[in-house]
Parts: sequence; structure tokens; C-alpha cells
Amino acid sequence: MRRLIAVPCEGETLVATLDDAAGATGLLIVSGGNEIRSGAHRGMAMLARRLAAGGTPVFRYDRRGIGDSSGENGGFLSGQADLVAAAAAFRAAAPQVTRLVGFGNCDAASALALFGAAAGVDRLLLANPWVIAPTDDLPPAAAIRARYAARLRDPAAWLSLIRGGIDLRKLVRGLVRVSRASGAVEGDLASRVCGAIDGWAARVVILLATGDVTAQVFAARYGGEARIMRLATDSHSFAGSAAVALEAELRAVIDRTDDAQAPASPTSSS
Repeated sequence: MRRLIAVPCEGETLVATLDDAAGATGLLIVSGGNEIRSGAHRGMAMLARRLAAGGTPVFRYDRRGIGDSSGENGGFLSGQADLVAAAAAFRAAAPQVTRLVGFGNCDAASALALFGAAAGVDRLLLANPWVIAPTDDLPPAAAIRARYAARLRDPAAWLSLIRGGIDLRKLVRGLVRVSRASGAVEGDLASRVCGAIDGWAARVVILLATGDVTAQVFAARYGGEARIMRLATDSHSFAGSAAVALEAELRAVIDRTDDAQAPASPTSSS
């Protein structure tokens, strides 16, 4: 059964959806960016329905200022209170739930890494975690390197260069960015998110879409020991056939029960 739930959060109201089921392990889905709880092309709503049909209750919510929820949109770094309130509402609405798995894509993955412990989440599946924003109209340096590596292996790209089909000014700007970024520290957000991920130890799994810029940037920044799964897709939101693989990874995380060690203390929001 699917039902709407109003969740109080610091004087505002989050609108949430619970796909109810009898299972003791619940899935808490956090939406990324300004995406509403149904997900891209209703992908998260359909995923929730399928998982609930298999016995897993699934809770989704709109952050303050997004979708049906009231308040101001302060971005994902302001979402700790929303996450804590949503997790508490999930447990209250489905009292048989004794274990929470958190799933988020992009900056929702980063929010879960940073704030999931405060919400009492037990295990995480983080897709394409967001660790840095571009400072101009070019992609981040890690994404440029990945793109160049792929194009250098493509004979058609060399032919396009010879025929003038490649913007040489943009190529030079990209090379300059890669050169300047080499060996450089890429900012506080990456350090915070990567450190938070490591705090979850064996209870976090990272899922990266190999053709996605956000995933490429994360892969270039992260040097920890979290388990990383890679999926051969360009789809940031795991659309099409990639949705099947995403669901399989979620089911694997939900089925795991080795949650003996509590996650590290969360990093406070800014």
C-alpha cells in the first residue's frame, strides 16, 4: 500500500511517501539536487513499488523547498534536519522496521554520507557522490581527463581533429585545467564527503556510472577503502537497462545483515 505522510521539520512540513511492506529492513531514499521524491521519469516511485512488492518498505520525501514540501530550499548541505525527521517518521509509520538502508544519488549520496549516522541509518548505497562543482563552463578536470583518454583511443576523433571538427580553443582550455588540477587539493567538500564515507567502514557501497561526469570526479578524488561497484552506463540517474542493475545492487545491500559496528559520528552541516 502506498500512502502520503506529512513530516514536521523545524517549523515546516515535508511531504513523504511510504510504500508499505512487512519487512524489518526499510529503504530510505533521499532525492538529489532539486529532484522530487518520485525521481527522474518516476524512476524512484517505480523502484519503491517493486521493492515493496518483495517485502521491503520504502520511504521517500521532498526536502524543504522542493516539490510538495514547504520552506526554503537551502541545498543538500542544509538537509540534515530533513533527513533526521524523515528517518524518524519512517520508523514511526512502519514500527516493524528495525534497520534502515539509505540510498541517494549525486548530492543526496553526499548528504547521506555526512548526515546518515545522525538519522540512525545502518547501511548506505551511494551512487555517483557529489564532491565538487565546476568553476566555469568546462567540466571538472577529472571528467576532462576521462573524456580525453576515451577520445585518444578513437580513430574518428583524430580524423575530426585533422578536419577541423574539434574546437581547438576549448581543447587548450581543457588541457590547461587538467594541468593546473594535477596534484592539487580540490577543496573542502571533497575532503568532508570522502572522510565521511570512510567513517562508514564496511557498511557503505559506492555505485559509479562509468560514463557520468559526477562519478568520474568522485573516482578521481576518492582514495579510501569503501567497496566501489562500477556500472557501464552514461546515465547519471541509471535510466533504462541500468535501472535493473541499480535495483539488484539495492537488493544486495538490503539483504546484508552484518551491521554490528555503528557508523562514525556525522559531520555537521554548514
